[in-house]
Amino acid sequence: MNGRNDFSSPALRRTRRKNWSIFAFALATSILSMFAHADPAPAVLRIGALSPSMFIPPVQGLREGLSELGYVEGKNLTIERKLADSNEALQSATSELVSSKVDLIVAFGTPAARAVLSGTSTIPVVFISGDPVGSGLAKSLARPGANGTGVSTLSAELVSKRIELLRQIRPKMRRVILLENPSSPLHATISREARSAAQKLGVQIVTLEATDEQELNSALSNLQRVSADALTVSPETFFLANRVKIAQAVAKAKLPAIFPWRDFHDANVLMSYGANPREMGRQAAVYVDRILKGAKPGELPIEQMSKYELVIDLRVAHKLRIKVPQDMLLRADEVIQ
Repeated sequence: MNGRNDFSSPALRRTRRKNWSIFAFALATSILSMFAHADPAPAVLRIGALSPSMFIPPVQGLREGLSELGYVEGKNLTIERKLADSNEALQSATSELVSSKVDLIVAFGTPAARAVLSGTSTIPVVFISGDPVGSGLAKSLARPGANGTGVSTLSAELVSKRIELLRQIRPKMRRVILLENPSSPLHATISREARSAAQKLGVQIVTLEATDEQELNSALSNLQRVSADALTVSPETFFLANRVKIAQAVAKAKLPAIFPWRDFHDANVLMSYGANPREMGRQAAVYVDRILKGAKPGELPIEQMSKYELVIDLRVAHKLRIKVPQDMLLRADEVIQ
């Protein structure tokens, strides 16, 4: 029959190839169109985190806050954490983060923030600082300027509140030891706040200074020979790193004391009053999200922590034979028994 010859004729074969080419072209165009209109793969954002080695809770808070905002480590987020406990180490770690071209740097603590802001003027910075304006990190709380913004913990201002709390458990208190670091960028403000509070309460401030391990050992060895009724510590990461040593010396001297962070309770201290470190990190996460979405850090107002926690350890109070007033216990955020 002629059907087979007609089907295999050169003209029909050419027509068949042409139709197949048209079909293949249409199919390829359709597939490419599907990919073109599909959502692009999410970019992996790279964040640098610079902190002292003991700043664990704020970093945990940062991770928790970013997770709640939709960032998933290993999927659309990478956090490159650098640990540093000296100014030289902070500067070196900053250089490494800048060289790796991260999208943003979170700096935990005033020394870390100063190192980062002096190390880059282009990479956005979110910092956690006790006094960002007083320490020169920002022009003002409303408009910090430059490439940084973040959270203020009001560490210096809280010194006066801690002295007031000591007075409540020691009504006859006349002399208070302030362990401070004169090399700190917050030193002048802390000293001024402490003396202002002391004057209002009619007490005297006795200062013990320490900038390094050797000076701290010397100061603590003199603790029992200093005539004082109580002690408080300035909010320094250096003192936080040495909290066990400080707590042991305070216990040996049998002094009621109050500390800036609840982390000191790991070393069994009487009281702490300050911002929740984990909450600091969570608030910093909000700034990270806003900046990564296009906000300019220098135009974002610095947020001041609004909640501060009072923690009292009644076991230590019992050892010191101190009766903590009932109204103070009711106001406490946590009472350890």
